[in-house]
This record gives sequence, C-alpha cells and structure tokens, in this order.
Amino acid sequence: MLFNSVEFLLFLPVVFLLYWFVCGKSLRIQNVLLLVTSYVFYGWWDWRFLSLIFLSTVVDFISGIRIDAAPLQKTKKIWLTFSMVFNLGLLGFFKYYNFFVGSWIELFSQMGIYMDPWTMNIVLPVGISFYTFQTMSYSLDIYYERLKPTTNFVNFAAFVSFFPQLVAGPIERASNLLPQIEKRRTFSSAKAIEGIEQILWGFFKKVVIADALAGMVSEVYGSHEEYNSLSLIVAAIAFSFQIYGDFSGYSDIAIGTAKLFGIDLMSNFNFPYLSRNIGEFWRRWHISLSTWFRDYVYYPLGGSRVRSSVAIRNVFVVFLTSGLWHGANWTFLAWGGIHALLFIPSFVLNSKYKTDLVSGTKILPGVIDTLKVALTFSVVTLAWVFFRSESVLGAVGYIKGVFSSTGGRLLVIPNNQIITLVFSFSAFFFFSWIYLYRKNEVIKSGERAAFLTSLALLILICLFGEFSKQSFIYFQF
Repeated sequence: MLFNSVEFLLFLPVVFLLYWFVCGKSLRIQNVLLLVTSYVFYGWWDWRFLSLIFLSTVVDFISGIRIDAAPLQKTKKIWLTFSMVFNLGLLGFFKYYNFFVGSWIELFSQMGIYMDPWTMNIVLPVGISFYTFQTMSYSLDIYYERLKPTTNFVNFAAFVSFFPQLVAGPIERASNLLPQIEKRRTFSSAKAIEGIEQILWGFFKKVVIADALAGMVSEVYGSHEEYNSLSLIVAAIAFSFQIYGDFSGYSDIAIGTAKLFGIDLMSNFNFPYLSRNIGEFWRRWHISLSTWFRDYVYYPLGGSRVRSSVAIRNVFVVFLTSGLWHGANWTFLAWGGIHALLFIPSFVLNSKYKTDLVSGTKILPGVIDTLKVALTFSVVTLAWVFFRSESVLGAVGYIKGVFSSTGGRLLVIPNNQIITLVFSFSAFFFFSWIYLYRKNEVIKSGERAAFLTSLALLILICLFGEFSKQSFIYFQF
C-alpha cells in the first residue's frame, strides 16, 4: 500500500479511530490491532511476502530468547549465527541471487567460456532490506548485552512490522521502538497535530518536489547521450532533489504517522544538503542506515581504534556494503566506493563532522561555509549519477557528457512547468528554512504555528502536487 494512494488515505483514519476510540483502553488489543493492520498494509502488495516477514520475526524472537538464556558464550554465538545466516540468506537469495549469478556468467564469458544462465524469476519483496536489518539488530543487541529480550510475541511482531516504517524505514532499533510498544500510550492532541504537520511536509516533498522532477530526470537519464552539458547538469541536480524529496518525504510521513499512534521514531534526515563535507553528509543522510553500519559493521571491525591502513579498510567495507545494500547492481557498489574515496581525506585528517546549524543564529551562513556546502553538494550530485544510472558505463558516459558535451539538444521544460517549479521550490526552501531554525530553537513553534503550517502545506499540495501514484524510490531496496 503506497502512502500516496487513495487506499492509504482511507486506511489511516480507520486504523487511527479503531486504535484510540475502540481499543484505547487495552494495550494488548492496541498492539494486536497494530500487528493485524501492519500485515494488511504489507500484504497489500503481495500476500505471499507475509510468510517471509513472519519467518524472520519468529527466527529472531526465538533467537533473542535463546541468546539471553544460553549459559555459554559458544551457545550464544550459535544462536546469533543462526539468526544472521537466516536473515542474510533470505536477503541474499531474494535480492542478490540473479545479480551474482549473472555477474559470474558475464565474467566467464569474457574469458571465452559460455555458460547456461541459472537465473530465476525472483520477485524482490518490498522492504526486505529494512526489516531484516531491524530484526538482526535486535539479536545483535541481545548478544552484546545491550538489550533484554521480550517474551511477548505479539509485541515483538508489532515492532518488526510496524506499518509506518516497515517498507522504507527509518530502520528502528528495538531499544527505541519496542519499549514504546510495550508501554501504555495515551492520546496527545499536541503530538497528533505535530504528526499531521510532518505527514503533510512529507507529502509536499514527495508529490510537489520529487514527483514533479521525476519526468525530466527519467527523460534525460534514459537517453543522456542525446543531451548537451547544461541539460545533463540540470537533470543531475534535479535527481539530487528528487531522491531527497522522495526518501526524506517517506521518512517524514512515516514519523508523522507513528506520532498519530503515540510513538516516536528516530529522525532519518537532518538537512543533508547543508553538509560541509562527506563525513557530515553521512551524519545527516539516511541516519538510521549509516548508524546501523557504524554500530554493527564498522565498530566490530575495529572502527578507528586500529592502525590507519585497517581503519581505511573498515571505511571501504562499510561504504561498499552500504552501496550493495541499496541494490544488486555494480552502479551501487561504484556509488559506495566513490563516497568512501570522498570520505577518506577528512577521515585521515580527523575532521570534525558537525551537524549544528550551518549559519549559527544568523539568517545566512558565512562565505566559507557556503563554499563548503556548494562543493559537497556538487560531489554528492556527481555520485548520484552512478546511483541513478542503469550501468557503470552509462554513468561514466553521463559524467563525460557533463564535462565535455558541446553538441546535443537542450532539455525543453514547458513554461507552465517552469512557473510551477519556481513556486514549488520557493515554498520548499521557505519551509525548509522554518524547520531548520525551529529544529535548532532559533525560532519558536507551537500548536497554532503547526496548524497554520499544515494548512499552508495542504493548500500547496492541492495546487502543485503530482498525483500519479509514483512509487517511492527506496521501495526497490
């Protein structure tokens, strides 16, 4: 079920009313409702996918209890290994089987050895990369004694399948979400208004910004060799805003929806295009994933507490694994490798990765900060070319066109679309400025301000929104 669909707009208020006004007196019934409705939400795409999320839930529920109860470290490790092998095996088969088999066959064909294809028509279950990482973190936290297991299967299953963040994050930790599910919740009008405002802000970023840019991005990336350098630059910048509006928009809708049910999810984006270097960018972009890799891959490998060469290796492992997590294509590995290369200089120089307000309490940032932000955005945008392209060769050709194309045709954007984009982006930057300074408590907010902001966003969505039910980009991961 898509957030930007009529089905969801009917589904959400029904679940909200049942949750608070029918089941509100019983925590157990509320959690049963969350579990059932989450499975309905997820099964809307394909009911067969429910078996996978159920199996993953059962495996980590049992593994968590067994890890905690095991008297010997060896036994704990066996149960942890069982959890990791099952979840990674599930993810690997459905997401990467055809990729690795195809790459293997291609490698042999380059050596003159031709093999019959072993690929299968495997459908990638929506959100599998997200919920497998969420359940694995539960077992890992118990193994490292950061968390005690729950013995209530309904509560755990509701944690794994909580529908607002199920298919595209944030990737929640059990230490944050599970206690909220196990604790009695009371309705708060202030939190509900805050949630509605965040939902509308997410919808604005998705249907007014991201979906409005999708057409021109697809047009240029689909035949980039036909366009001149300026058109390629415009499309590359457009994709930077498309993917940000699309993914952060989903996160905002998810976080806002969770607030309607009295639950706080972790923040997933913190104005990443205001970053002054790549290290800061990864503290602001897809925070739930970057912190997951930090805590469960980077630190166990030794982090930066080892000699420099090993620490640099650890950085590459994290970025390449993160790239592969995004998709079964060499383009994602290349994208991860590029970010590793961009990250290494500041890592070696031990730069501080601040995430404070770029301009302090001033209206505008200083000249040096502005130049750093512009440079970081530029290299991030170039890296996105690999993320968006169908092949590494296509991405290389696109970037060559950016720097060398003198011929080719110009991307033509209709005048009415230009006017719409100018209004849309003016509103986008204005509200981003408000949220940025509100977040840093430079300006105050309250229920009245939230109501007026919500009303303004709703009007803008109705006036400028693209309602073509385009899927969210990160659903493919």
